[in-house]
Amino acid sequence: MKIEDFDEYIKQPEPHKREKGYAWQTAIGLQAVDGLTPSEYLIETARRDIEGEITIDEAAQLIKSYYQSKKARTPDEDGMHEADIAATNIRRILAEQTFAFTVVGLTSVHRRIFNGVFKFAGKMRDYNITKEEWVLRGDTVRYVAAPDVRRAVEYDLEQERVFDYSKLNREQMVEHIAKFVSGLWQIHPFGEGNTRTTAVFTILYLRSMGFNIENDLFAKHSWYFRNALVRDNYQNLEKGIMRDSTFLVRFFRNLLLGENNELLNRTMLVGAPKTTEDDAAKAPHPTSTLQVPYNFSTITPQVQQFIMAIDNKSLSVKEMMASVGLKDRVNFFKNYLNPALEEGLLQLKYPDKPNHPRQQYLLTAKGQILFSEIKRAT
Repeated sequence: MKIEDFDEYIKQPEPHKREKGYAWQTAIGLQAVDGLTPSEYLIETARRDIEGEITIDEAAQLIKSYYQSKKARTPDEDGMHEADIAATNIRRILAEQTFAFTVVGLTSVHRRIFNGVFKFAGKMRDYNITKEEWVLRGDTVRYVAAPDVRRAVEYDLEQERVFDYSKLNREQMVEHIAKFVSGLWQIHPFGEGNTRTTAVFTILYLRSMGFNIENDLFAKHSWYFRNALVRDNYQNLEKGIMRDSTFLVRFFRNLLLGENNELLNRTMLVGAPKTTEDDAAKAPHPTSTLQVPYNFSTITPQVQQFIMAIDNKSLSVKEMMASVGLKDRVNFFKNYLNPALEEGLLQLKYPDKPNHPRQQYLLTAKGQILFSEIKRAT
């Protein structure tokens, strides 16, 4: 059973199955924001809960016992453990009708989601953080400093609490809500699990205001939601990159106005090549190198080494680092991968699913031409 299979429950006329199906689909889909995939055991347990064979309490106990029975876990199983526990906890939260729009309410959501996962569940961070972002080609958003986290959350919640929506039309409401959610996420109150916490808190808040948001956006586009938050909170004036709320507003317009805007992760990648996939397909064949319509004078020796090491293969980040003998991810992103992406020499194998568990990078037509040029020169 896959996450898409929960659609059959969401479409059912039986309210209790529909509500449980929506809650599980959202809870499981949100794990993708951190590249996590729930286990097949969790999926089957969720099905039993939806069918009424077991209660949510029994489901939680089954998941807990399942991992307690394992004497040792692989790294992949550690990730599944986090996904399974967090998804089960989110399913429970989404089924409840209570909500507190307070600092305590926000920290409670984090605590309840990650109880049994993080020792710091429900505790605000007391250290500064950075996070390398795919959509920023390895750069990070500037998050609120640790000493200011609590006051920043208190301020944002209070400003939103007294905000007057009565003078706004529906489109203005959507833009304001997107701005509020974006600002709350940028504070990043917790060491880990901020996006999942923000998503659940947002769902509960919107419900408390009367919005009916029982659809699959958070389930099927959670990675887009996270990347949109990143783009709305990142700017680099030296590179000419400005904050862009377009992507996040597009998500919320679909969520709250029922629109069907296209939500593609690759459109948010900073410095993305202007050429389309069709353009790349029409580019000269790698063997036709006598008249190449590209200027390779900006290609650094590191990138040339990188392209030759790839050797027309499709590789993961780990495999690419090994191919050039690097263990330092920062150095690899800065001097090898990001410059190659900026030159349009590489593309993702799964562009619509950048966090795909088997994600790999491929040479574009332009990259293949450079490969041929270097090989011929040597």
